[in-house]
Order: sequence, then structure tokens, then C-alpha cells
Amino acid sequence: NGIISRAKAVVSTQSTGKKQFKDKEKPTDIRLSNIEAAKAVADAIRTSLGPKGMDKMIQGKTGDVTITNDGATILKEMQVFHPAARMLVELSKAQDIEAGDGTTSVVVICGALLDAARKLLQRGIHPTTISEAFQVAQSKAVEILTSISQPMKLSDTESLIKMASTSLNSKVVSQYSSLLAPLSVEAIMDIIDPETATNVNLKDIRVVAKVGGTVEDTRLVKGIVLTQKAQATGVHRVERAKVALIQFCLSPPKTDMDNQVVISDYTQMDRIL
Repeated sequence: NGIISRAKAVVSTQSTGKKQFKDKEKPTDIRLSNIEAAKAVADAIRTSLGPKGMDKMIQGKTGDVTITNDGATILKEMQVFHPAARMLVELSKAQDIEAGDGTTSVVVICGALLDAARKLLQRGIHPTTISEAFQVAQSKAVEILTSISQPMKLSDTESLIKMASTSLNSKVVSQYSSLLAPLSVEAIMDIIDPETATNVNLKDIRVVAKVGGTVEDTRLVKGIVLTQKAQATGVHRVERAKVALIQFCLSPPKTDMDNQVVISDYTQMDRIL
């Protein structure tokens, strides 16, 4: 009986291992799970696409509430942990860095392509074949877009303002596009060389928000805006003033530890001071 039972155990173990080796459904389930996770992110911001897109109200970890329809901002505030879904968040960041607009569009297009890939996978087409077909379609799309594109010069300020207004039409401040678009173009043109520039570093432009005003009070300052107040009383305006820029803190540094000093004699006070 002991020999027979051990023989049965060996046969069952071998048959189980053989079944696990031939289990072809697990890779398919993983692919579909990744596609569904990425599509969930795309569906979450799909309704915020375009000029008539709806704004999203997002509450952060600290309780701060953000209202926006910008795809990059929404995805940045969302806590996405799935690896495949995180790729769509990185895609939106890359689009924001490279073009500064279209962050929602790229995520929605990616979700649509993933949905098409899911249907092809269910028809039994190999993933490599689907990927190669997407590469061919990408090359053809770039060829078509290049053929219908129109070259533009940076000296054409009117066209630049129109493009900036188009980007602002889907934002919360769309009604102020006639004011903000010329300011944006002027700020960009001031920090680049129109003859040689191919891109712009937006870190060279600082946006300072002031409480108490409206969007209509926005203006472009060609220089440095200091948010600190003057320490001297009675000084409101100084002509041809000399400004000292100090790159270190004048106040004594604060330690990471909390210290307490107990004084029992008034003479010790003089020694501490």
C-alpha cells in the first residue's frame, strides 16, 4: 500500500506539473489585465477632452482641492500604482514636457489603441504581429502629418498668438485667452533666439501668483520679481537703486533637535546673550 500511494503521488505531481507547463491562459490574462488597467486611466480623463470637456475636482493628500481639466495635472494628482497604468502617466508627463499641450489627447489615443489591441488579441493574433502593425501605422501617420503640415516662422507673431489661444480654449481661463495668449508669446520670444531656437526652457519663465487681484491684472515683467517686502519703513519707491543678491541665509540656521535651556541665575542670562 505504501508503494502504491507513493506511485500515485508521483503521477499526480507529474500530471500537475505538466498541466502548469501547458497553461497558456495565464499570459493572456496578464495582457488583458494590463490593458484594462491602462484603459481605466484613459477613461477617467476622457470626459475632460476638448473645449467642452468637464473639469475634475481632485482632493490631494493634504486636503487641498484642485479643479482642472488638464490631463497632466489630473494624472499627477491621481495615485496610480499599477505598472501598466503608470506608463500612461509617464506618457502624459513626456507630452507636457515636449509640447506643453495635448496631455489628455495622447492618453485617450493610447487607450483607444489598447482597446483595438485587446480585440485583436481575442481573435488569436500574436502580440508581436500587433506591435509590428502599430509600427507600420505610426510611420504612415507621421508621413501623412508631415505632408499636410505648413512651415511657420517664429517671426509670425499673429500665428503664434492664434496657436496659444487654441491651447487656452480648453482651459479654465479660456475667456481670458485674448489677454494671456499675447503675454505668453511675448514671454517666450524674450528668452529665445528666433533665428536658432528649436525648443524653449520654460524654467526661464516664472509665474508669480498674487492674492487679491484678478486674471485681468496679469502683466509681463521683463526682469526679476521679488516677493519679499522691504524691511525699511516708509520706503515705497527708489529710483536707480542698488540691489544686493545674497545666496545664503543671514539668519542663524535652525537645528533639527529641540533644545531647552534652564536659567536659575540672572547672571547666566548675560553669558548666554
